[in-house]
Amino acid sequence: MDERTSPGARSRRPAPLPARVLLAVAAAVLLLTACESPGPTVADDRGPVPAPPGPSPYGVVFLGPGDCSSRGPVIREVFCRSEKAAATVLARHLGTPSSGPPCPDATDFVLHVSETGTGARSRLTTGYACMRNLEPPHPGDPGQGGGPLTVVGDCVTASRAGEVTETACADAGGRAPRYRVESAVRRRAQCPDDTDLFVSLRGERPVGCARRSTGW
Repeated sequence: MDERTSPGARSRRPAPLPARVLLAVAAAVLLLTACESPGPTVADDRGPVPAPPGPSPYGVVFLGPGDCSSRGPVIREVFCRSEKAAATVLARHLGTPSSGPPCPDATDFVLHVSETGTGARSRLTTGYACMRNLEPPHPGDPGQGGGPLTVVGDCVTASRAGEVTETACADAGGRAPRYRVESAVRRRAQCPDDTDLFVSLRGERPVGCARRSTGW
């Protein structure tokens, strides 16, 4: 029997699909093909996504190195560009100045820092900060007669008790003999023969070799 349909007979051929159905089927085929067979690799030329900016170092450690403080009876941490900024932190250490690392020679004064309570922002909450004034005067500079350290170039007066007091080299007042620290060495034996006074210093060279001066 001829399988062709005779005129007037109902066709068994399926009805054509609407266009939108054909499009959906084509899209499904493409997606299936993409999943089953890997295509060419496409490089992402947009570059890495920049990370969000981290927190500002200001305030992370109370009076950390490089921070600035205000002046007055109550010391506060302020932005270094603020008109209230008076001094900057050269170094920050735990403990006490007598037991902890020495401050840099340029230190004008030392602040004893204590931060407690729930608002403490770091483990570096107690200790001391080595400070230097943002503007002159700088009592910590050699020969200025101030500062927490005795350094080479400073002048001192000696007492009978074996103690010395730092004084300004340019100060013409006072009758006590004055000595100028000319050098610093590791041991007394390394001082020059004309050394008149040995002065205790801090750091890797703890012996100051001082000479008596009569010119002031």
